[in-house]
Amino acid sequence: MPLLEYHGILCEPYGCWIALGVVLLLTLLGYAGAPLIAWLIVGVGALFTLGAPLWLVYTVLGVGALFLITPIRKALISSQVMGTMKKLGVIPQISQTEKQALEAGVVWVESEFFEGGPKFKKMLAEPYPSLTAEEQAFIDGPCEELCAMMNDWEITQKRELPEEVWNYIKKNKFMGMIIPKEYGGLGFSALAHSAVIQKVSSRSVAGTITVMVPNSLGPAELLVHYGTQEQKDKLLPKLAIGEEVPCFALTEPGAGSDAGSIQSKGTVFKGDDGKLYLKLEWNKRWITLAAVSTTLGLAFRLFDPENHLGKGEDVGITCALIPTNTEGVVVGQRHDPLGVPFYNCPTQGKDVVVPIDAIIGGPERAGDGWMMLMDCLGAGRGISLPSQGAGGSKMATRVVGAHSVLRKQFGMSIGKFEGVEEPLARIGGFTYLLEALRTFTCGAIDKGVKPPVVTAIAKFNATEISRTLTNDAMDVLGGAGISRGPRNTMAHTYIALPIAITVEGANILTRTLMIFGQGALRAHPYAFKEVKALEEGNLGDFDKAFWAHIGHIVRNVCRSFWLSITRGGLASAPVGGPTAKYYKKLAWASASFAIMSDMAMGLLGGKLKLKEKLTGRFADILSWLYLSFAVLRRFEAEGRRPEHLPFVDFCLEYGLVQIQKAFDGIFTNFDVPLLGWFFKGPIAWWSRMNSLGSMSDTTGHKVAAAIQQWGEFRDDFTKGSYVPTELPNQIARLDQAFEAVHKAEAVEKKIKKAIRAKKLAKKRVRELIDDAVAAGVITADEKDIIQKSEDLRWDAIQVDDFTDEQFKNHEV
Repeated sequence: MPLLEYHGILCEPYGCWIALGVVLLLTLLGYAGAPLIAWLIVGVGALFTLGAPLWLVYTVLGVGALFLITPIRKALISSQVMGTMKKLGVIPQISQTEKQALEAGVVWVESEFFEGGPKFKKMLAEPYPSLTAEEQAFIDGPCEELCAMMNDWEITQKRELPEEVWNYIKKNKFMGMIIPKEYGGLGFSALAHSAVIQKVSSRSVAGTITVMVPNSLGPAELLVHYGTQEQKDKLLPKLAIGEEVPCFALTEPGAGSDAGSIQSKGTVFKGDDGKLYLKLEWNKRWITLAAVSTTLGLAFRLFDPENHLGKGEDVGITCALIPTNTEGVVVGQRHDPLGVPFYNCPTQGKDVVVPIDAIIGGPERAGDGWMMLMDCLGAGRGISLPSQGAGGSKMATRVVGAHSVLRKQFGMSIGKFEGVEEPLARIGGFTYLLEALRTFTCGAIDKGVKPPVVTAIAKFNATEISRTLTNDAMDVLGGAGISRGPRNTMAHTYIALPIAITVEGANILTRTLMIFGQGALRAHPYAFKEVKALEEGNLGDFDKAFWAHIGHIVRNVCRSFWLSITRGGLASAPVGGPTAKYYKKLAWASASFAIMSDMAMGLLGGKLKLKEKLTGRFADILSWLYLSFAVLRRFEAEGRRPEHLPFVDFCLEYGLVQIQKAFDGIFTNFDVPLLGWFFKGPIAWWSRMNSLGSMSDTTGHKVAAAIQQWGEFRDDFTKGSYVPTELPNQIARLDQAFEAVHKAEAVEKKIKKAIRAKKLAKKRVRELIDDAVAAGVITADEKDIIQKSEDLRWDAIQVDDFTDEQFKNHEV
């Protein structure tokens, strides 16, 4: 029977179209994630339709049965695949420390993007938390008072926090926010902890770090989760009220981001009294609060030569608590982190002897230190630095928004110039994004989830976005930004930015190794299962994971194909209205990200770890998928407020552009033998022809205009930052001038109208006030309004100056 003859009817003229229809139908089945049996039915039906010879039909049925019948598939196919993958080294080798890092915490919504078909409705149901009445009262009370007590200029000039500030921090349990109430702490949620850091960060960098670090990775966090009951009862109440000041010594000269290479050493030995002890030595640096600490948390590699603990000679990384008054402990020296006066210090230990019970969790927890660190670092990354970024961005928005109205050039406010609008739009848009990121990520942590990939995304992007935003603020402020003094609210934030970039994992390695490096295995639905099955030689688990992975790949190839053709239009959105299009675009990006991730892992195998430029671009895509969704989650959680829509548009447009840029970089540099040309040529060309989005000048204009408006929106938008109302604080000065200028707008318009009508000379408004009254353009009462606004405006844009002696002696 001829190939295209069916029941004696020759259908050659239609055969190509039928074949094309079958292919499209199969890709639609793939898009829908149909099971193999559905593909088999359609395939066999198509062969009959096309008049295929029976031997071909039977062959397809036989091959289909081979894959559908699990015992046969495992014995004949999966075993061979498993053996080949082991021989070729396709799966990357994972060290014990890497394995512990991968197993720490859990995956969260980031896994949806690796799936390629994110379930947005389910993701929108994830919590978007709010403060309790008790937590809000603390923010409005003690936290507000702490901010009022701190003068960032004086702190920086005198290079220390005042004693009364230290005492207030301790008395009001700022160091015990994460300690449960039963141990005398505040027992705050992650969101409340974050809200405190956010508010303090809008006031003082040094104060922020002093409050932030004891509530991040440190003795309290580790004791709460892993300490023995005796350790908790003894130390937590003292840590809560600052009677014990903690630090945690992790970083060493040779072990920074690579914390697994710790050289600090502890040795177990039996004393003359028959009890077990630890003999410790260490050399640590960049340890916050070490010089003033009383309890030092220490990460070290533990050895037990005589196997007293029954865990072998090399026990592994362990964490212990050491009183700093122990003989051999050296504290007291300080580093100088860019002149920011918080305690950042080295510490050494030589022949330090402590009881074996100093190990956090007791001797049975010896060797569990790396797991503890990975678990607790993940939560800290998701709270501390994103909160600091959000607080700083709100302060910058408030300052720069007012300054852009008050500062005039060529007869109009600088904020009206399109060149200035561009950085203003980024400042406003990124501030909206950072608040969304902070709150949404805290929702996961308060839910009991500690997603290490998400918290790495939060830390890296919050600090990098803050850097961009602060640079923009400095550009808009110009001379007012670079002139240090009590009136300058941005200089110290600008100076301190590299500190945030560096701590809790240097950003370069966080991007290239952690976000995608961990995410590709940990958040992928099948990759880590395959690795474990190969390591354990478990054919059953490998068979399940591998063939599910193959189905996953086929599905995402089909999804990427159809979503590219329809520019995301075929995807569904969980909401209607103006944001529906963004869900579709993100679904499209997710499908392409998922298939490209699989291709990178499959084609590059273990070499992918070394392709850090490539993994960095994958990390950018995953980051902006998460950040973009966080913005959409905020928009829904806060009632889809129309005034927020320009900010949502800006964030999503920006995010999609970053995603497209990263895809372009991947396609151009996907250097795989035989296939590299395909990605550099056809795929890259196709990608550019289907750009995911571009920035709109109109959107940027709306955002820039919104942050330059006086009123409730401005206060609501910067809610959570410290807003002083008393002079001589510069923010209060700006606000008073801004309000006065707002009230004088109508009067100013009258004067400008008179200038255009040539009733008044063409001069600055402040030089025409008396002439305007004399000419009957404005009334005496209006003169008072415009005169006050001009006086306040003029004062608000002044900068500090000093005598030569004051300058040389760093006098306030």
